[in-house]
Amino acid sequence: MAGKKPSYQQAQLQIELYDLRREARLRAARKWFAQNFVVEKMEDVQKLAPPGSKHDASVRMLISYWEMVCQMLECGLLHEELFFHTTNEQYLVWQRLKAVMPEFRKRYHNPHMLENLEKAAKRYEKWMQRRAPGHLEAVRQFMEQMGTGGAEKK
Repeated sequence: MAGKKPSYQQAQLQIELYDLRREARLRAARKWFAQNFVVEKMEDVQKLAPPGSKHDASVRMLISYWEMVCQMLECGLLHEELFFHTTNEQYLVWQRLKAVMPEFRKRYHNPHMLENLEKAAKRYEKWMQRRAPGHLEAVRQFMEQMGTGGAEKK
C-alpha cells in the first residue's frame, strides 16, 4: 500500500484498536508478556504459563489480539504504512513466539495458526529494512536483554 494515503476509516479503525490496547487487562497482559515471555520450546511455555493459569490467559489474550489485528492488516482494512509507523509490538510478539510456533502448529494440527501475525512480522521486517537498515538487529538485541533481565523466577 505504499504511496496510497490511508482512508479515514483505516485511520479510525487503527485508533479504535489502539484504544483496545489500553484496556486494563490487555495492558497487564502486554506488560507481563514483554517482561517475561522468553521461550525456546513448548516445555518453557508450559512452565511459564501453565494451562488455566493467569499467565496462560494473558498469553492467549495477547496473541489473539495481535492475530486479529494482523488479519485486518492482511485484508487491507488497515493501512500498512500507517500501521507500521505507529506500532511494532506485533513484531515483538512474533519474535517471542516464533521459536515455538512449529511445535504449536503441529500439536494443534493447524499449519495456519498465527499466520497473519507471522506475515505481518515479515512485512514489517522488509518495511523497516528499507527505512532503517540495522534497526531490527538493534531491536532484537534489546529484546534479548529485556527478556533475560525481566523473566520471572520461581
